[in-house]
Order: sequence, then C-alpha cells, then structure tokens
Amino acid sequence: MASSKSKRLSRWEAVNIYLAIEQLIQHGLMHELLQKEDVIYTRNRLLAALQLDEWQPPEGAPSSLPLPAILSSMLDWAYEQGLLQTNTTTERDVWEAKLMNCLMPRPSEVIRTFYERYQQTPKQATDWFYALSRASNYIQTERLAKNEHWKVATEYGEIDITINLAKPEKDPKEIAKLKETPASAYPKCVLCAENEGYEGTWHHPARANHRIIPLSLLAERWYFQYSPYVYYNEHCIVFHAEHVPMKMERKTFERLLDFIEKFPHYFIGSNADLPIVGGSILVHDHFQGGRYTFAMEKAEMEEYISLPAFPTLTAGIVRWPMSVVRLRGRKEEVLEAADLLYRTWQTYSDPSVGIYAYTGDTPHNTVTPIARRRGESFEMDIVLRNNRTSPEHPYGIFHPHEELHHLKKENIGLIEVMGLAVLPGRLSEELKTLATYLVHNVSKDKWEEAMHKHWEWYEQIRASHPSIQEENVWDILRTEVGKRFITVLEHAGVFKRTEEGKQAFRRFLQTVVEGSVK
Repeated sequence: MASSKSKRLSRWEAVNIYLAIEQLIQHGLMHELLQKEDVIYTRNRLLAALQLDEWQPPEGAPSSLPLPAILSSMLDWAYEQGLLQTNTTTERDVWEAKLMNCLMPRPSEVIRTFYERYQQTPKQATDWFYALSRASNYIQTERLAKNEHWKVATEYGEIDITINLAKPEKDPKEIAKLKETPASAYPKCVLCAENEGYEGTWHHPARANHRIIPLSLLAERWYFQYSPYVYYNEHCIVFHAEHVPMKMERKTFERLLDFIEKFPHYFIGSNADLPIVGGSILVHDHFQGGRYTFAMEKAEMEEYISLPAFPTLTAGIVRWPMSVVRLRGRKEEVLEAADLLYRTWQTYSDPSVGIYAYTGDTPHNTVTPIARRRGESFEMDIVLRNNRTSPEHPYGIFHPHEELHHLKKENIGLIEVMGLAVLPGRLSEELKTLATYLVHNVSKDKWEEAMHKHWEWYEQIRASHPSIQEENVWDILRTEVGKRFITVLEHAGVFKRTEEGKQAFRRFLQTVVEGSVK
C-alpha cells in the first residue's frame, strides 16, 4: 500500500522523483541490466519500493547522469518523505541496493548468461559479469575511487600501495542503531551464499543487488563473485557452498589448479588457515583471485632446486622479502610437489632461526598458496608462514613488529603477500600532517598527540632526506611508505634475507628433496 504522504506530492516533487526513476531505468537499459520488455515491470517495482501508486511520465527525454547522482537524488527525496529513518550511510546503502535490485536480472538469468558466454571463452563470461557487478552498483566505483593508490620502485620490483578510504566511518546515529538492534545469525557470515539478495541490516551489509555464479571445483559446489571492495582489477572471491572454516590441505592446491584450468586468464590464491598469518575471514573457506599482475608474480627465481621425483618440474626460491618457493610445470607435478612441500613444512622446525612447528599440540606452520598459468604451464607460489608469538612479539614473531604498527598492524594476508599494501584510512590525514611537519621541521613538543606514533619514522626520514621541501615531500613520503611496507613483508618472512636465513631456507628445501625420493 502507498503511504498517504505519497498521494500529497507537489508537482515539483513528483516531476523530480519520476524523472529520477526514468533516469535509473535508462541506466539499466544502457548497461543491459534489463531489456526493453522489462521497462514497465521495473518501473512498477521502483514505484512500489518508493511507496508510490501512480506513474506520471516526466516531460522531455531524461538527461544522462552518473548512477551515484541518480541514486543520491532518489534517496534525498525518500528521506524528505520519511521513508528513511536516519539518512546514514548504512541505511542509504540498504536503499541503494534495494532500488538497484528492481533493475537486476534474477540469479538464474545471470547464471544462464554467464555460462552462455563461457562457452565462447571464459574471459567473455568474466568480462560480462564484472561489468554487471559494476553497473548494478554492487561494486561502488565512485566510493572506491576515494582510495589512494601509488606505486613504489623497490629492490624487489614495483610494489602497490593503497590507503583504504572507501569504507566510511560510522556516525553516532549508526553506532546507536547497532546497540539497539540485536545481531542475527543469518546469513552466518558475509561470504555465505545466503547473502545473494539479502536486504541488509545495521549489522550486516546490504546485498539485495548481489549475484553469485555456481562453480564446480573437484566435483564440489563452490561460488564465484566479485569483491565489493575491489583492491585490484577484477578482484574476485571463490567460496565454498557450505559455511566451513578455512583449511589448508592437498585439496586446497587441487582446487586452485582446477580453477585456473577453468579460468586461465585469472590468478587465484588462498589465505593461510591459522590466526595472525591468515586472512580476516577464517570461518568460511574461500579464495581470492582476479586479473592483475602483482610484483611477486614478476619476481624471478634466484635459486633453483631439483626434485628428483618430478623431473620436468621447475622449482626454486623466489627473490622476494617473504619466503616463497615457486613450482612450474604440468598440473599433476605442481600438485604433488605443492602437497609434499606443505606436508614437510607442517612439521618442520629449525630452532636456530626461531622456527617451531608446534607449541604442545598447537600447530604454527602453514602456507599461503597462489596459482596462475604461464602459457600451457601451471605455476604455484607457496609462501611459508608461521604464527608463533613470544613475549617480545605478542602480535606474532613473523608479523609486522611493533615499530611498524604506526603504518600496518593488521594481518599480512594474501593481497599484502603478493605486494599490494592495504593501509588503514587514518593514514590519509596522518601523512598530510606528517608532510607539514617534515617541510617545516616541527619539533615533537608541537605535534598533535595522535601523531606521536610516527616520531621515530619522522626522524629517520629527516636524516635520510636533509633537503625536504614542499615540492618533493610527497615523493619522499610515498617512497618511504613503500620501503616501510617492504620491511613489513621482511618481518613476515620465516627465513630472513640474511646469509643465515638463506642457509636455513636451503636446509628446509633439502628436507623436501629428501622427502621426494622416499
């Protein structure tokens, strides 16, 4: 039923909302979210969502506006009419997804179109689905454009830096609503298949315009989607149909190789399955992939090893700040070698370099694997991880140490491992302040208290760059952030890039070699 308020719209109000509806429908037609036969149906769904019970055709042809501008005008109108309670970002996100869902094809139609295009080429299927995910505002490109990006040349190649500004901070109204509204156990997490079409709550993100593609990996049911936060081109997520926890095992490597056989233009990788060295979501088994070339992929093997059991396999240590073994060759040999490497590492200890596989019954060793195609060959990078802590390093021995927490304190997951630093949004303003301090050589007693965590870094930068001016301060700061991130990765490496660390790495690989001939 329409609200009584909707029946008392002035002509000015009516023209504006009806014009916005028409503009939204034109966006849908332009981006193939709907066909011309769907226009009346879609218009009526939008009228119902906005509690309007009649249609007044707007005068003249609707002008073309960017999607965020169309949605923003519609939500401003909806708030004026009392349809939105708080007008906060969370509530507007729910409404944006709800309105866009009126334009969206049903999941079965999306799946059918995806696989029709897949029959042509896998790339055609993913190109279409990525475009759909952007056009539907599921991937909010305007919000993501707020993220800051730059590249830094290092001894390990050109790495990527991003400061995450896309996720807005919650305002007091949202925080109050969170306290008032009990959390639900449905969906169980943000990766579950039950998110598809879910309206969203104060505790759970809006997913009404979300669509997923079923996949078969090793004859198991998995799903394919794009990340709404896309940190790199075509950043996708492949997740288990069941809500089961992350688990590193032989099947993990098999699934990764199966995926890149089906989608040879994508890479795919898995976070480790243990706390500290794992990703942010360990409760649901999933992978991340996409179409992007990271610095680690470009890094060369600096030492080769021979595994007698796999005569056609190329294997070696990658020149990278973390401890990475690369395997390249036929799919079957890459799988067998990856499994051997992982099983050997699981129980491997070397007290001389602080590596212990267990504390009592608690395991510490696991891996972060990344798979890709090199022409006809299959390639997998196995990154060795250990999550042990100590009194000196309570956050993790092979984790960014405390002197780096002013920049990066969070887990070093798959994306960071490959050479893309995802840094917290607070750094955007903090770096601006630090730039001012550097240019004007501001003494610590005049610093904002929140900036004190950067003091030692500030002193190091000034010592390395005595001639800092407004013209060069940003180039210097961005380069220094990149250097700091390389140190983050070096801390996360289990075998350090010292001669002692390299010798210890070789001892481990000799254990793998011996295991391959048993």
